Amino acid sequence: MNAVLSFAGVGVALLVLWANLRPWWKGGRDPKALIPYGTALLLGLIATMCIGGLLGWGAAGIAGLVTHGSDKAVSAAAGTSSASMATSRLGALTAPGGVTATAYFIGMIILWKGAGKQDKRRMLGGLITGAVLGFLPGVVLLLGWLPDTVNGIGEYVKGIFEGRVTV
Repeated sequence: MNAVLSFAGVGVALLVLWANLRPWWKGGRDPKALIPYGTALLLGLIATMCIGGLLGWGAAGIAGLVTHGSDKAVSAAAGTSSASMATSRLGALTAPGGVTATAYFIGMIILWKGAGKQDKRRMLGGLITGAVLGFLPGVVLLLGWLPDTVNGIGEYVKGIFEGRVTV
């Protein structure tokens, strides 16, 4: 999976992040208000680990669309081209980790179906932010624990069903 990122694309992802955090910060700072954005952000990050599947393809596609659109905007507004960015991979999923990622994706679809218009916008913004920022080497370094966590959850649940782990 080859994700193409530009500095302008990263800037758009950071603007979406800011647009979601600013009202929360200026408001009551209720943690529940960040749930729609945060859960979808996590899905975007997890999707960057799914290199061989549709989730990975979708994450790379989102990053490519954001990069292409933002490059056009920078070219039109400033008359310059945007600088390309180095990309990296967040990590690899094991088979139980893949089941965990798929289950999380299905759970997010169910949440999407029941969400209101405002929450759907926040969820879309979180997905875009996670899919773009999840390919950045600096973010990969900060979130090095995430692949192990997703894989560990899958392994733990598998162990419960196999009788190796007691609840």
